[in-house]
Amino acid sequence: MSVLVYTESENGKFKKNAHEVASYAYEVAKQMGTTATAISINANESESLGDYGVAKVLNVSNDRLKTFNAKAFANVVGQAAQKENAKVIILSSSADTKFLAPILTAQLKAGYVPNVVSAPESTSPFQVKRTVFSNKGFAFTEITSEIKIIGVSNNAFGSSENKTTATVENFEPSLGEDLFTTKSIEIDKVVGKATIADADIVVSGGRGLKGPENWGMIEELAEVLGAATACSKPVSDLGWRPHGEHVGQTGKPVASNLYIAIGISGAIQHLAGVSSSKVKVVINTDPEAPFFKAADYGIVGDAFEVVPKLIEKLKEFKAQNA
Repeated sequence: MSVLVYTESENGKFKKNAHEVASYAYEVAKQMGTTATAISINANESESLGDYGVAKVLNVSNDRLKTFNAKAFANVVGQAAQKENAKVIILSSSADTKFLAPILTAQLKAGYVPNVVSAPESTSPFQVKRTVFSNKGFAFTEITSEIKIIGVSNNAFGSSENKTTATVENFEPSLGEDLFTTKSIEIDKVVGKATIADADIVVSGGRGLKGPENWGMIEELAEVLGAATACSKPVSDLGWRPHGEHVGQTGKPVASNLYIAIGISGAIQHLAGVSSSKVKVVINTDPEAPFFKAADYGIVGDAFEVVPKLIEKLKEFKAQNA
């Protein structure tokens, strides 16, 4: 009875969160005195999960699953859980898995706890720590159902190497037509840049930038830092930036190591969506902006003066340490 972990991939490569949830699954399995098994869909590097403590990989290769489909993917994970008699299933907290999780929960009649930030407090009874109230507090939740599904908060547990040799087994799930009633018409993805979901650093701009024509410095700062670019809701609503860059409670959540907010006052919905970031920096002309109360570091100043100087200093630092 192993612990099952669903490891996400894209274009054949594992996403950053795959290593984190694999590490988490290894820790849970160790506490329970068993091993971790991963379910991998259309990834070309399944054996690499052994570096993070996974003892066995169920490798699914199927062209019908090249595009994410929550109903179909949930069904595949459910079949894997039944095959392995897994009573604990580990997921990430990506947009895809948050779509998949409720379907899987209903399918397996399981208990699901999202936003988990650390290894279980105990496995008998099974109790986990999670964030609540838009990350303003913590709750200790006991899962009493036979099958337990845990959603690990992004960047909360971290990935750690626990090298073992993973056995890779081809797995061919049953895929009925009823799983594909929803079709993807178009997928708009960022190409050649760090994505908000995977980036360690996110540089975000707000209405303080005054217009889309001034976004060049945001992109330049992001390029220097190897960061993803993002924006506040009003900016995407105005059409200055694509909606895919909108972060916050009503957009994409951010759990980066560093979040830099430029010209963003800090509405409560925005702060709730980025509060999981480890270090938050704000640059704003208004010293009373709400974001200053939530930030670890703040600069009261004009972004059009501060950001170019910051870019210049970072370039000098990188040149000296090249």
